Amino acid sequence: MAVAVSEVTAAVDKPRIKFEVPDWELITESGYLCADMHIHTDCSDSYSSITRLLEIARLRNVGMAVTDHNLISSLEAIDIEKEDVFIIPGMEVSTSDGPHILTYFYEMSELRDFWQENIRPRLQSCPWLALKDCTTEQLMDLLEGRECVVSGAHPMGYLGSNKGVEVCKRKGYIPADVIKRLDAYEVICGGMTRQDNVEAVMSFKGYGLGITGGSDGHIAEDLGSVVTISKADDTEDFLNNILKGENAVRGTEKDFHRRALTGLTSFYNFLDYTPSVIRVQSHQMAMTIKRGTKRKMDRSNRTG
Repeated sequence: MAVAVSEVTAAVDKPRIKFEVPDWELITESGYLCADMHIHTDCSDSYSSITRLLEIARLRNVGMAVTDHNLISSLEAIDIEKEDVFIIPGMEVSTSDGPHILTYFYEMSELRDFWQENIRPRLQSCPWLALKDCTTEQLMDLLEGRECVVSGAHPMGYLGSNKGVEVCKRKGYIPADVIKRLDAYEVICGGMTRQDNVEAVMSFKGYGLGITGGSDGHIAEDLGSVVTISKADDTEDFLNNILKGENAVRGTEKDFHRRALTGLTSFYNFLDYTPSVIRVQSHQMAMTIKRGTKRKMDRSNRTG
């Protein structure tokens, strides 16, 4: 086993980011914690129950950050302290200007307080969609001073959407100063293409950010396909190591079949909220057009 420990230690130290299937058993036997830091339940747009995720997590010896869209019901349904699975209290916040932001809290009570005070009042009729009056910058203001770690989910967005901070920055919608307020970038997201993940890898250092990785799983079997690895004993050490840049990410993207299945799962979940979906998407499209028009006018004024 000494050889195995040496191999894992070297792999975590360099390179920190590697596209490969994680070896959960080897990682944990070598004294590291690993967690899929982006997984969804039937609390939002997945059909997977928290119970099913816990079963798979035990079998694979993988931890997880449950990050439902704007909601924390699945986490409220369990007692994190009593579970035999490493669980990070989390949430994926859908901002009103497009980007999705992953928030990881040190304590469930801190996540609960933040949600009750700042997220619940801003929920739409479809609670998974973009919040009311909460841009990325406004969210960072709300998180200021909170004991949490904040990571930009799938920075390059999905299918040309504005659901990532990096793509919005490149379009001129979000200034780099807002991105620098994040703690990390999700450098491997299981739902993205390899090209988009490589772009995320190339970008994070420019802002002085840490790294996280997760499957973005909407199907229970996706759990652990991307993991964040850390030499830690608990949530505090694990999250602190992200801030210090002393962690690693390993994983691979879903194949076309799994991406299609994920898309269908989300689609069917959203059908019950069709009017809300249309309204929110129309509002975001209008914001995008407005920002694009302003950017063209600013460019014209500079060159004119």
